[in-house]
Amino acid sequence: MAMARASSGLAYPERFYAAASYAGFGGSPSSSKGVISKFQNDVALLLYGLYQQATVGPCNVPKPRAWNPVESSKWTSWNGLGNMASTEAMRLFVKILEEEDPGWYSRVPEYVVEPVVDVEMNTQKFEVVTQNGDSFPEPKTISAENGSLLETQDKDVVLEGLGSVGVYDQWIAPSISGQRPKARYEHGAAVVQDKMYIFGGNHNGRYLNDLQVLDLRSLTWSKVEIRAGTESSESSSPVLSAPCAGHSLILWENKLLSIAGHTKDPSETVTVKAFDLQTCTWSTLTTYGKAPVSRGGQSVTLVGTTLVMFGGEDAKRSLLNDLHVLDLETMTWDEIDAVGVPPSPRSDHAAAVHAERYLLIFGGGSHATCFNDLHVLDLQSMEWSRPTQQGEIPTPRAGHAGVTVGENWFIVGGGDNKSGVSETIVLNMSTLIWSVVTTVQGRVPLASEGLSLVLSSYNGEDILVSFGGYNGRYSNEVHVLKPSHKSTLQSKIMESPIPDSVAALHNATNATRDVEYEFEAGQEGKIREIVMDNVDSNPMNIKSKESSDQLIAALKAEKEELEASLTKEQLQSLKLKQELTEAETRTTDLTKELQSVRGQLAAEQSRCFKLEVDVAELRQKVQAMDTLQKELELLQRQKAASEQAALNAKQRQSSGGVWGWLAGTPSNQKIVDI
Repeated sequence: MAMARASSGLAYPERFYAAASYAGFGGSPSSSKGVISKFQNDVALLLYGLYQQATVGPCNVPKPRAWNPVESSKWTSWNGLGNMASTEAMRLFVKILEEEDPGWYSRVPEYVVEPVVDVEMNTQKFEVVTQNGDSFPEPKTISAENGSLLETQDKDVVLEGLGSVGVYDQWIAPSISGQRPKARYEHGAAVVQDKMYIFGGNHNGRYLNDLQVLDLRSLTWSKVEIRAGTESSESSSPVLSAPCAGHSLILWENKLLSIAGHTKDPSETVTVKAFDLQTCTWSTLTTYGKAPVSRGGQSVTLVGTTLVMFGGEDAKRSLLNDLHVLDLETMTWDEIDAVGVPPSPRSDHAAAVHAERYLLIFGGGSHATCFNDLHVLDLQSMEWSRPTQQGEIPTPRAGHAGVTVGENWFIVGGGDNKSGVSETIVLNMSTLIWSVVTTVQGRVPLASEGLSLVLSSYNGEDILVSFGGYNGRYSNEVHVLKPSHKSTLQSKIMESPIPDSVAALHNATNATRDVEYEFEAGQEGKIREIVMDNVDSNPMNIKSKESSDQLIAALKAEKEELEASLTKEQLQSLKLKQELTEAETRTTDLTKELQSVRGQLAAEQSRCFKLEVDVAELRQKVQAMDTLQKELELLQRQKAASEQAALNAKQRQSSGGVWGWLAGTPSNQKIVDI
C-alpha cells in the first residue's frame, strides 16, 4: 500500500474517489456540508457540480424551488457543466482540490479506495475520443460551402455561453447575441473579469473609436456609452478618444490604457489615453521623460508595473526597432539602449513576457517581406539574443496575435502578403519548442491579419477568444478555442534516439506534478515523453533516480557537444582574425600606394598648370609678332610707293630739260618749280 502512494499515485478513477472522500463527499444527501465548511462557497459549489457530473452524469433533475437558495446554487453549478465527460470532470475535480489544498494526498486514509454512492450511475453512452488521457464527446463538424470556418459542436451539448466549448484544440464559432460591432482589424482588445473590450480599429481605411464589450458569460455584445469627462463637464457631448488603429490596449488597475496607434492627425510623440471602467470616461494621461515618436503596429507588453514598447511604424511609414519603457507608477518614459543585436525594424509583430524577465519578439513584417525569427530580450541585463528555435518552425507572418497560458505562447492568424496563416501554433517559452495546435480550412477570419486574441476562462479551464481580422474582407466574428492538456504541454515533447529496450523517464521540475509517459517506439528507436499535469512527484522514487542519472548523462553528452562546438567556433574565429589581419595589411599597402599615386597626380597637375601658363605667354608673343608683321608690311608698301614716286619725278626732270632750254628757261629754275 505504501508503494501505491508513491509519486505515481493512484490511477483514475481511484484517485478521484480518494480526492472526493477527502473533500467530504459521501453517500448521504448531506455529504456536501463538510465541503462547504472546508472551502469557500464558490469552490465548494464547483466541486459539488464536478462530483455529480463525474459520478451521476449530466444534470437531468428539475430545478429546485426558488425558496431553497442552497439547493438552487448546487443545481446551477451541476447543470452548468452540460454534457462534460465524467473523466474530464474527475480530472478537474482533482486539479481544483490540488490548487486549494496541495497537500491533500498525503493526508488521505490509505484504506480509502472509492466512495459509497447511493445514486445510480448514469448509463448514457457517448462515442468518445480519447486525447491525452481525457475523453469527451466526439465532435460533429459542419463545413460551409463558401469556405467559412468549420462550426464544431458536440452531438449532445446545448450551446450556452462558453459552456458550448465541449471539444479541445478546435476553433468554434459560438452563438452570439446582441448587435455586433462593425467589422474591423488592427483594433485593441482586453479582458476585464468576464468581459472582452474592443476599442478602435480600421474598417475600409477609416479609423474607428467606438468601445464595444462582449459578455463572455452570456456571449452578448453591447456598446459602451462614453460619458462626459471632467475636462468638459460644461459640455453635453461626451469626450471621445480619437479614432485610431494599430494601437495597444492594456488593462492597468481599473483602467484600459490605449497606447500609440495610427490616427488621421498624428501627434509627434506617443500618447497614452485611459478609459476609466467605473466612470466610463476617456482622459489623456500626462507622461514625463522623452516620449517615443508617434507610431502604430508596435508591441506593448506589461511587465510588473512597466510597459515595454518595441518597434512599429511611424507616421512617415518608417519602420522602427527602438525600445522604450514606461513606468506606470511615475508615468515616465525611458529609452533603452540594449546591448546585442536587436530585431530588424518591423511592425505588426507579436511580443510576450516569460517569467517576468524575458521579452520574446516573434515575426512581424517590413515593407517588402515578413519574418519568422524569434528574439529574446533579458530585461535584467538588457541584452538581445536570438536563440535557436525547435520543433515545427512557423512560417513567416505579420499581423498575427498571441496570448500566453502559463509558459505556453499561443499564436493565431497573420499573413505573408500572399495568404493568411491557417495554423494555430504554440511555443513553450521554457524549451523554445514550437508545435501546431490546429489548422483551419478555407478563407476564414482566423487566417487573417490584424485580429485580436485574449485569454478567458470557464469552469477553471482556459479559453482563447479571437475577434475580427482582415483577409480580403473585414470580420466581426468571434471564435473560441479550449486548449487541452496535449496542446498546452505538447511543446514539451522531447525525442531522443535510444535502444528500443531502454525505457527513459522524465523527472518533472515541479513538485506538484507527475509524469505520464507515452512510449511510442518506432523504427528509429525513438520514444516520446509527455509531461502531464495532476500527478505528484516523489524524488525518492527509484525510477526517478534512474531518470535523473539518464538526464545527467544526457546533459554531460550535450556539454561535450557544446564544448566541441565551442572549440570549433574558436578555431573558426581565430582563422577569421588571421584573415582580418591579412586584409588590414593589404589595406595598409593599398593606402600607401594610393597616397603615392595621389602625390604623383598632384605633381603632374602642377606641371600641367605651368605648361598652360607658358602656352598663354607664347600665344601673347605670337599675337605681338603678328602685329609687327602687319606694321612691317605697311612700311614696306609705303617705301615702295616713295621709291616709285621718286623714280617718276626723275624721269620727268630728264625729259623736261630740252624743252626748257629751247624756251630759254634756266635749268635751276625748273628744278625749284618741281
